Amino acid sequence: MRIRKAVFPVAGLGTRFLPATKAMPKEMLTVVDKPIIQYAVEEALAAGIEQIIFVTGSGKGALEDHFDSDLELEKTLAERNKTDLLKSVKSLLHTSGNIVYTRQSEPLGLGHAIWCARDIVGDEPFAVLLADDLIRSEVPVLHQMIQEFERLRASMMAITEVSPEETGRYGIIEPGETSVGSVRVKSMVEKPDPQQAPSNLAAIGRYILTPRIFEYLGRNEKGAGGEIQLTDAMEKLLEEQPVFGFKFDGKRYDCGDKAGFQLANVAFALDRPELREVLLPKLKEMLC
Repeated sequence: MRIRKAVFPVAGLGTRFLPATKAMPKEMLTVVDKPIIQYAVEEALAAGIEQIIFVTGSGKGALEDHFDSDLELEKTLAERNKTDLLKSVKSLLHTSGNIVYTRQSEPLGLGHAIWCARDIVGDEPFAVLLADDLIRSEVPVLHQMIQEFERLRASMMAITEVSPEETGRYGIIEPGETSVGSVRVKSMVEKPDPQQAPSNLAAIGRYILTPRIFEYLGRNEKGAGGEIQLTDAMEKLLEEQPVFGFKFDGKRYDCGDKAGFQLANVAFALDRPELREVLLPKLKEMLC
């Protein structure tokens, strides 16, 4: 089956960015001139995803409004002949039914957020994208993964190398045999201390999962941090299905981290010729 649906867990409180996120969803923080959630949605659509599933929580109205029409704004832009801006606003809109919202009533972790989308996903493989992981690449990472899924027909996650002291922030895999751009996963552990980490290969926010994962997520078994962890469910999935780590082509920025967020803004701004011309000399001055 094709990967037609993508789940976006967006119910988090964004406490690391307070006070900015007190009244604004963290997914609406902008990199240059687009919210980070828009980059993730555009990546999914470019990979052929047909249905966007947002798993939201309280206080996410701005996110829902962002992907809805604003007739007054569109009318004003049209009257002022701001055609480029009008086009960029309308590009956010898609056929009715392409975007679906469901709620995570309690903050019980990433695994629980994905489980909340089970009835919408149904009995088919699906993608999961975490907007905090912004990836700069020529070919959208999800598109790379879908191509690999068509070869392997198995659950997979994007992986990247992290420093040993960072393993306590990620799900870490124990790697097995390698083929082309994928690594077969022997085991996984959520947020291990560096001494207990089986490797420095970390899962980041791009997944393709088979619907069997819902069986394990639905057991509501709590793991690290007292939350229902996706890593734990995937570890159990390994007992009956193969799981792979995918080494993607691209540069990843952790926009859930203040330093990573600022680096993403600089990198994506320098990609714009009109901004690069202004920014580069100023950045050189600051660094001297």
